[in-house]
Amino acid sequence: MGMTEPVIDSEGYPRSDIDVYQVRHARHQIKCLQNDHTALLQRIEEGLAVVLSPSSAENLDPNGINISPASPAREPFAKVDHVSLGSPANMAGLLENDFITQFGSITCDNFRSLTNIAQVVQHSANSPIQITVSRNEQSISLSLTPRQWSGRGLLGCNIVPVEKLDR
Repeated sequence: MGMTEPVIDSEGYPRSDIDVYQVRHARHQIKCLQNDHTALLQRIEEGLAVVLSPSSAENLDPNGINISPASPAREPFAKVDHVSLGSPANMAGLLENDFITQFGSITCDNFRSLTNIAQVVQHSANSPIQITVSRNEQSISLSLTPRQWSGRGLLGCNIVPVEKLDR
C-alpha cells in the first residue's frame, strides 16, 4: 500500500484487505514528516546563505538590502527589463534595469543562455536564491525565492541577456 493507492473499492466501500485507519494514519504521519523535512531544509539554506554571505550589517539600506561598492571583477550577463507588482521578484527588491552579476551559482564566467537561469529557478522553487545586481554603480545582494504566485512564472520578472558589446 503506497501513498496514492485508493483505500476504497470501486463501489465506494472501504477495502477489506487493508486496515483503512492504519493506512490513513501512516500516510498522515509521512506527509507531516515530509513537510517538516522541507521546512528544515529551507531554514538550513537560509542560515547558510546568511553565514556564507560576504555582506555585513553596516552595508544595509533601510529596506534591509545589502549595498556595497560595485565589484569591478563581476560583469553583468543579464538585465531585468520588467518586474510585475506583487511578484516574488518585486518582493525581493529586484527593479527594472537592474544588471544581474550573479544569479545563484551563475556568473558571467559560466553563463551561456537564459536556459541556465531557468534551470536554477526550476531547481530552487520555494528555496531562496542569492542574487547580486548592479544598480546605479552599486552592488546589491538580494535573496529571491521562486514560487507560484497569481501571475506568470515563478519569478514575476523578465530577464534578458546582456550583449557582450554592452558589457
